[in-house]
Amino acid sequence: MAKRERVVRMSVELPLWRALTGYRVLTMIYAVLLAIFGKDNLGRERFERPWVAVAYLAFLCVWTLATLPKVRSAANCTKRFLGADLVVALTGILLTPLADVDSQSFDGPTLPSIWTAGAVLAFAIKGGWRWAAFASTFVAAANIIQRGEPSRDTYHNVLLVWVASIAIGYVVEVARASERTLARALEIEAATRERERLARDIHDSVLQVLAMVQRRGTAIGGEAADLGRMAGEQEVALRTLVSSGLVPPTRVSEDAAAGAVVRTVEVDEEGPGDGGAVDLRVLLAPHAGSRTSFAEPGAPVLLPAASARELAAAVSAALDNVRVHAGPDAQAWILVEDEPDEVIVTVRDDGPGIPEGRLAQAEGEGRLGVALSIRGRLRDLGGTAELISVPGQGCEVELKVPKAPKVSRGKAGTAR
Repeated sequence: MAKRERVVRMSVELPLWRALTGYRVLTMIYAVLLAIFGKDNLGRERFERPWVAVAYLAFLCVWTLATLPKVRSAANCTKRFLGADLVVALTGILLTPLADVDSQSFDGPTLPSIWTAGAVLAFAIKGGWRWAAFASTFVAAANIIQRGEPSRDTYHNVLLVWVASIAIGYVVEVARASERTLARALEIEAATRERERLARDIHDSVLQVLAMVQRRGTAIGGEAADLGRMAGEQEVALRTLVSSGLVPPTRVSEDAAAGAVVRTVEVDEEGPGDGGAVDLRVLLAPHAGSRTSFAEPGAPVLLPAASARELAAAVSAALDNVRVHAGPDAQAWILVEDEPDEVIVTVRDDGPGIPEGRLAQAEGEGRLGVALSIRGRLRDLGGTAELISVPGQGCEVELKVPKAPKVSRGKAGTAR
């Protein structure tokens, strides 16, 4: 079976960084347009010293465009850049009275205007609400100093920026924690599916051989009985191992902005040239015999190759249970039904049936034939397996597989 590694990367931060990049460009353009076309409250030109505004806004444009790569991910957005970016915003705020003498008398916009919020948001996305509080406090102080005699609107705007930035930083921290939790859940699911697949293979081969050696050895007696006893001990140990496999520990990614990374191993059960559809009847026909009746449609029952093989293996596991638990004289019937959207295979026997609670007890003892070899296979194919048993009236297993199943084939991996 061929195996290939698939990397699934999840990140709530990357969209935020992309949004911040666009925000910085748009607010830079807004600040320039506001300086060109803006008037003061009396309808006069804003700037008494326009050269100060032109020099600063020219530098702001160059700085914004040159630093776009810095705000594309947390790895690029270093502490040094954040500090420099905040200095650029604070400088623009403090230079506003120099360019516009009346700015302290009227609550007009500062030179960088709402571009300043982008510098604070970068702190929030990078470091969470504590970093946002740090940056927004400096911005608030600069705005109060720039106003000279701040009004109620000044305090309102300062408080709004401070609360909003902290809230965004907190949301980012919560999203990161949720992301790590989701990655861990996907990791456990992938490891569980791999363990179930291995358990199915072991149950269909090694465990059944060990169980047969134990029964035959006990029946023969003598040295064979000792061999059977050892086989039974190894069967119990192996069942315990496959039913309590370990999940690998979570590994933290070096780049927090990369998001949660789940590496899964996909098992390609189709060998070279095995693509296309397979007639299910061909795979099930060998089960027909003196004690097993096989009823099939007159036309081919086509399924994807992997689905057909897994369904045939589930039928084989059901027949193994008939031979082991229903007795040597039990009769079994296999019925194949080809529906428009699904294939239904029913395996029925005339044995004594399954006592109530026996399946749960067997699963607790590590005997996972029904749970893994039958239900586990059908679940991975997007189908269902229903077991109906009445004590004294035999057992019936109904297997349903969609013709276009959504197969979940992710296997064990690591996650951030």
